[in-house]
Amino acid sequence: MADSSRIPLHAPEFAADPHRAYAEMRRRYGSLVPVELAPDVPATLVIGYHTAVRILNDPERFPADPRAWEKDVPADCPVLPFLGFRPTAGKTTGMEYQRYRQATNAGIDGVDLYALHATIEQIAIPRINTFCEAGAADLLRQYAIPVAFEVVNNQLGCPPEIGVRAATALAAMFEGNDAEAASGMLNGALVELVALKRARPGDDITSRLLQHHAQLDDVEMLYQLVSFYGGACELQQNLIANALLLILTDERFAGSVLGGSLSTRDALDEVLFHDPPLANLCVTFPRQPLVVEDTWLPAHQPVVISMAACNNDPAIHSGNLAGNRAHLAWGLGAHACPAPSMAYLIAQDAIDQLLDALPDLRLAGKITWRPGPIHRAVAALPVRFPPSTPFKTF
Repeated sequence: MADSSRIPLHAPEFAADPHRAYAEMRRRYGSLVPVELAPDVPATLVIGYHTAVRILNDPERFPADPRAWEKDVPADCPVLPFLGFRPTAGKTTGMEYQRYRQATNAGIDGVDLYALHATIEQIAIPRINTFCEAGAADLLRQYAIPVAFEVVNNQLGCPPEIGVRAATALAAMFEGNDAEAASGMLNGALVELVALKRARPGDDITSRLLQHHAQLDDVEMLYQLVSFYGGACELQQNLIANALLLILTDERFAGSVLGGSLSTRDALDEVLFHDPPLANLCVTFPRQPLVVEDTWLPAHQPVVISMAACNNDPAIHSGNLAGNRAHLAWGLGAHACPAPSMAYLIAQDAIDQLLDALPDLRLAGKITWRPGPIHRAVAALPVRFPPSTPFKTF
């Protein structure tokens, strides 16, 4: 039986207006809120910035390892693919964490950010050419999603035939559609990628992970790649789409980004504060029952940091977000995102390529948001613009 006192983060009403929901939560509960991540999956949502910082910097009492929690969770639970254990830095502690994080960092550190600029242009322009003559497009499905996946595939050394299957599986997982089957589809695709890179290594993240002195086995490699796809692709496509939505609808940006007084980076920073693409993640599982700010936190029950709510906590929100990067969108502490510079670069270059090619974009429909407890993601981003001839590719 569901606990009716818990706020369901999986409900469409929450997705439609989460900031109204966060304000009501703050009024009723303060910093720690009883929520439901999926039917019969209770959790505590942290919506106070200072409380979140204390929790994220206290991995001894709030570890990220979910193994004790997931023992009683059914295999078809829609949030299990995101919250369940994997042999990765994001889901382990101690020496396990150190081993995986060192391998991850080595894989990412080998990315040439200067060469990545050219890679994004080579991916973005052909994508724009697929719709530029039509005068209308859904920038989510026709641009943000394919560009994000193609860039991540490129950096992982993943060929298109494997990447398409991974993309289909990840979309189903984030929508909560048959999570168990989608997880199996994703695993099957990535097992093939690992085998391919063991046989034919290249200058890519997958090959560097395989070559690292941590000597990751095939199962460990599979889950490093699951983490890359799950984190990078969903974050990247939503960051691009959410920033484009801001640029197209907010006069401070609609006139200023194209006019030069505010940059795309400023738009990205505002989105990362107000509508971060992974809005409620950074999950911890208390080792034992704890009382925090007069709220009882059961042992092993998820404690979820709401980056979106914490960033907008009146206790720290100044209102002026231009150039302000003191948000929690990348996480904090040991489990913070290992590649924020790369994520910024991909989103900024993808948006700039689009705005340079089609400067007269106009929103062409009502925006709705995909339901789900973890992401902040538009269902579509319809636009119109003066038709243009295809652009030259180099």
